[in-house]
Amino acid sequence: MTRSSATFIGFTAILLWSTLALATSATGAVPPFLLTALTFAIGGTVGLIAAIVRGVGLEVLRQPWPVWLHGIGGLFGYHFFYFSALKLAPPAEAGLIAYLWPLLIVLFSALLPGESLRPPHIIGALMGLAGTVVLLAGKAGGLGFAPEYLPGYGAAAVCAVIWATYSVLSRRFHNVPTEVVAGFCLATAALSALCHIGFEPAVWPAGATQWIAVAALGVGPVGLAFYTWDIGMKRGDIRLLGVASYAAPVLSTLLLVAAGYAAPSWALVVACALIVGGALVATLLARRK
Repeated sequence: MTRSSATFIGFTAILLWSTLALATSATGAVPPFLLTALTFAIGGTVGLIAAIVRGVGLEVLRQPWPVWLHGIGGLFGYHFFYFSALKLAPPAEAGLIAYLWPLLIVLFSALLPGESLRPPHIIGALMGLAGTVVLLAGKAGGLGFAPEYLPGYGAAAVCAVIWATYSVLSRRFHNVPTEVVAGFCLATAALSALCHIGFEPAVWPAGATQWIAVAALGVGPVGLAFYTWDIGMKRGDIRLLGVASYAAPVLSTLLLVAAGYAAPSWALVVACALIVGGALVATLLARRK
C-alpha cells in the first residue's frame, strides 16, 4: 500500500466522523456511555466478522500487552474523558479544547522517525484551529472560559492528548494488523458498559428508527472509521491527516444544516474558508518547500 493511498483511506475516517452528530441526534435520549457501549460492540463485532471472512482469524487478537494498552487506552480513554468534560464544563468550550487533537497530531508527528515538521504544517493546523474556534463560537453565541469549569477543561485537554498520542503512536505499531482494532472496540464497549451502569440511567433506544441509527453509528463513524484511521496513521501522511481532521466539525455542521437540524451562518462560511485554506497551506506549501 502506498503512502498516498493510505492517506486517502485515512480521509474516509474524517468523512465518517463528520456524520457522527447527525446520526447521534437520531438516537434519542440514549445516554453517552450506553451509546458508546452499543456502538463499539457493533463496530468490534463487524471487525471480527471481517477478519474471519478475510482469513485472518481470531489469532490476530493475540498481541503483547503494550498493543492492548495503546488501543484500549486510546479508544476508551478518549471517550471517558470527553464525556467527563461535557459533564463538567459547557459543551462549546469543552469541545474546543478537546479539538486540539488535530494540532497535537501535527506537532507530535515530528517525534516520529523519518518525519519532519515544517512551518506550513503548523500554520495550516493553526488555521484549522481558528476555523473551529469561529464555528463553535458562532454556535454558542461566544465562548467564555470560567474558573469553576477548570476540571472540565482539564478533562477535555486530557482527551485531546490521549487521542493525539494514540494516533501518532499507531505508527510505532505499524506491524500490528489493523484487524486488532476489533478487539480494542469490544474492550471499549465492555468498559463503557461498566461506566453506564455506574454513572447513568438506563434509557434504551425507543423504536426501530433509533435502533437503526445506533446500528449505523456502530458500522460507520464508531466502526469502520477507526479501522481506516488506523491504516492512515500507520502508513499515510500523519501531518496532512491531522490538518484535514479540522474539516470534520465543519462537514458535520453542513450535514446538520442540510438535514434541517441547524441554520446556516457566516461563522460556518468563515470556518470553511479557514479550514480549507489551512489544508491547502499544509499540503501545497509544504510540498513546494
